[in-house]
Amino acid sequence: MPFDLWITFVATCFVILIIPGPTILLVMSYALTQGRRVAVGMALGVALGDFIAMTASLLGLGALVLASATLFTALKWVGAAYLVYLGIKLLRAPPMAIRISDPSPKPVGAIFAHAAGVTALNPKSIAFFIAFVPHFISTDAGLAPQFVVLIATFVGMAGVNALVYALLADHLRSRIRRPGVLKWMNRAGGGALITMGALTATMARS
Repeated sequence: MPFDLWITFVATCFVILIIPGPTILLVMSYALTQGRRVAVGMALGVALGDFIAMTASLLGLGALVLASATLFTALKWVGAAYLVYLGIKLLRAPPMAIRISDPSPKPVGAIFAHAAGVTALNPKSIAFFIAFVPHFISTDAGLAPQFVVLIATFVGMAGVNALVYALLADHLRSRIRRPGVLKWMNRAGGGALITMGALTATMARS
């Protein structure tokens, strides 16, 4: 994979990951009730869940590339439209509430498994990977090496992102749940997704 394309992938992943979704809200919920003692376990669970979801998605993409280059190109356009749709939906949505779980201490292993399950089994994650990743795959090069780089990059960043969110939620307990903060996160995330959708449509045309 060319270095400039990889840097673009890293930058795009950063924007995607900081947008709060079900996984991040779960991480913040546990951090608010269980403290930083579970932060590493949650981060590893998120990383495992993303690894499973992304690997399954890319295996499907690989089969699609081998079957039809035309379908693969069409999927890129669908991906761009999907990003814009997610952005508009997030802009119009009310602030996502952070559900506070049972404050009694829970085993780190159980929290790890919960985070992994929620992340891996979220159908929106798999759909997002299928719509997003094709823009960074070259059909003229071997798919396996590209998949390894893409998966390692995203999963590593996802784990670090979850860890940072957990530590921040633990540190900013009183501020992180304010509706104004969550509303701002929605607006920033929605705007970022719409921008990314427009950019990926441009990539598809070129």
